[in-house]
Amino acid sequence: MIPRAPGERAVPGGEGPRARPGRLLRGSARAVVAARYVVLLLWASLAALAVWAPSTGAGTEATRLQAFIDPQDTTLATETASARAFGFPLISRTVLVQHDPQGLSVYDQAQAVLRATALTRGEYEDAGPIVGALPVTNTLAAFPGSTRAGTTALTFLLMDPDEGLGDRTSAAQRWAAEHLDAEDSFVGVSGSVPARVQQARTLHEELALVEVTTLGAIAVVVGLHFRSLVAPVLAIVTAGTAFFVSLRLAELVAGAMGTGVPEELRPLVLALLLGVVTDYVIFYLTGVRRALAEGADRLTAARTATAQYGPIVAVAGVTVAAGTAALVVADSPFFAAVGPAMAMSVLVGVLVSTTLVPAVMAVLGRALFWPSRPVRTPPAASGAGRRAAARRERGVRLLTRRPVALAVVLGCTALLAAASLPLQQLRLGVGFVPSLPADAPVHVAADAAAEGFAPGIVSPTVLLVQGEGVTGQRRQLAALGAALERQPGVAGVLGPGDLPEELARRALLAPQGDAARFLVVLAGDPMGGTAIADLRALREDLPALLAGAGLGGAERGVGGDTALASALVALTEDDVGRIALAALGVNLLVLVLFLRALVAPLYLLATSVLALTASLGLATWLFQDLLGHDGLTFYVPFAAAVLLVALGSDYNVFGVGTIWAQARTAPLREAVVRAVPQSSRAITAAAVTLALSFGLLALVPLRSFLELAVVMALGIVLDAIVVRSLLVPTLLVLVGPVSGWPGHALSRDAAARGTPPRTAAPAGRP
Repeated sequence: MIPRAPGERAVPGGEGPRARPGRLLRGSARAVVAARYVVLLLWASLAALAVWAPSTGAGTEATRLQAFIDPQDTTLATETASARAFGFPLISRTVLVQHDPQGLSVYDQAQAVLRATALTRGEYEDAGPIVGALPVTNTLAAFPGSTRAGTTALTFLLMDPDEGLGDRTSAAQRWAAEHLDAEDSFVGVSGSVPARVQQARTLHEELALVEVTTLGAIAVVVGLHFRSLVAPVLAIVTAGTAFFVSLRLAELVAGAMGTGVPEELRPLVLALLLGVVTDYVIFYLTGVRRALAEGADRLTAARTATAQYGPIVAVAGVTVAAGTAALVVADSPFFAAVGPAMAMSVLVGVLVSTTLVPAVMAVLGRALFWPSRPVRTPPAASGAGRRAAARRERGVRLLTRRPVALAVVLGCTALLAAASLPLQQLRLGVGFVPSLPADAPVHVAADAAAEGFAPGIVSPTVLLVQGEGVTGQRRQLAALGAALERQPGVAGVLGPGDLPEELARRALLAPQGDAARFLVVLAGDPMGGTAIADLRALREDLPALLAGAGLGGAERGVGGDTALASALVALTEDDVGRIALAALGVNLLVLVLFLRALVAPLYLLATSVLALTASLGLATWLFQDLLGHDGLTFYVPFAAAVLLVALGSDYNVFGVGTIWAQARTAPLREAVVRAVPQSSRAITAAAVTLALSFGLLALVPLRSFLELAVVMALGIVLDAIVVRSLLVPTLLVLVGPVSGWPGHALSRDAAARGTPPRTAAPAGRP
């Protein structure tokens, strides 16, 4: 809230400082209230259209991993060259798993090979998009990478890459249902394609639960805060309207631009919108309740609250929207799609909050707070209230003594810096299969395959070697295969000499004689951080390995899911600088314009970054060191970083803006003492709502959403409690009026130019 300047007329709305709304603000507030029924009808129509109109289908199918990386990446070029040289791709991404810990019979293992050969010859009329198959068994543990003997048979299905992910998964499941049964020890279908499809289905199935639970939690928080059964309905309707309208708008924009909406977007938008919109509703309701308690009629109260809080909500919302929009500078198609979509959603949320909420307030008035009644808190608050207010004031006065402030700054900085240390060990991965619940069919099948071989068997890497007459250089190819097996992180290599001659000629040796392929099985999760690091090292060593095997003149390329994941992570890492500069620059600009200062925005932004690195460091320690995850999902740290920095600036609008306004009529230390107890309570309440909204993303049974929920909840709590309530006030006191440079809001004689404001009554329950 903005304190009232000297001599300004008090507006209805209760105790506490506030600024007289300007003519423009009063006019816009009056217009919204006057058009309240039109506003209600408009948003009701848009919400109904968003909920019941047929979906455009944008983003409804699992997005291909290739869609998230640079089309010019050599991985895609290698896979294309491999498919052209051999007539079909060796990369399967879909595998049938047969597994029996007690051992598969020799007959079952032979049948797996025969079925794969028949599929490759086109003898199955019901194969659909399946154009071939590659059988792999651990008979006598002869296959490279086998950890057990005679327990597992895998059939890699080779399919038309132009087929949709869902169609490929369905084709594999149909064929398995027709030709495999319990007697074949069939476990299930696995691979990155079925895992991606399963992720999309899980999101679709679980999102309703997340929506209902989040809305229910918000209803409880708002209901308890206002002791009302109606106020939570307004919060839910406002947040729901913003969510459905913004999501449908994102689909329409994606369809018009010919781009997909990543399925990860919907829960992110849900958490972000429900959190920030609920905060804005709470501010509006607080204002209208105070005005009603002071005797204003419902229309006057609605106009007063709208004029008072509308600008604050608008500035805060634009701050978050601008911060998330900074992702547009990323080269990564994922971030380039997610950033503007989130920014657009926040802007829709601001528009709904600044129009729909005032309209409802004007229509319902006191009924919003039923069954309680807005009652003006008397100036002489209860004894308990006075004592609590006095304790808060004494605590802030103690905090703002320079020796204490210095100790708090050093202590908080050391604490956050120590929490940031594990961030140095952060690894990034993609991990489609490990992200799924342990009992998901795709995960169960992958675990069974790993028991017989190595985790990397589900998504092996392909090495393509091209050169004139290379297929005739069998000795050199064998030497290369042996050298590959000795590389760190490689569990086994399938080369031309490891398959029956007929299969080898079709799958690993090109008919034209100018290309050979190797199947490299990595020891770890093929899309985890460790495997990505191992593949990067292998790529760097390939020129020396080829030269040592006598193939120094041959061209080489690497394809497969690990290579694609590596390209995606590399693209994300390359975006760090651009995203950081854009996000920090946008948030700095907003703070500079809002505070009309340069010094304070610099260290305010620095404290937000420190809270961010601390939350990421704690999450790295939790997931990698404590829980043993092979890295965090690639997009989690960067999406969380942009959101947390933007939300930190959002808190600055409320917290530091209040101190700035108080400093117009009082010395800086006194302004901090007056403003911090009130603003810190508001910010803490907002933080609880936001942390709850993001924390409930953990209900989605996918590892990436658990990671995002933890990082966001940690970051929000650290920012609100440690940074905004402790670190920022003490920094303001230590730096002093210089914080306002080059403006004059905090100059030493600023207070002398104003008249001391009337003493506010001790803050009671808002």
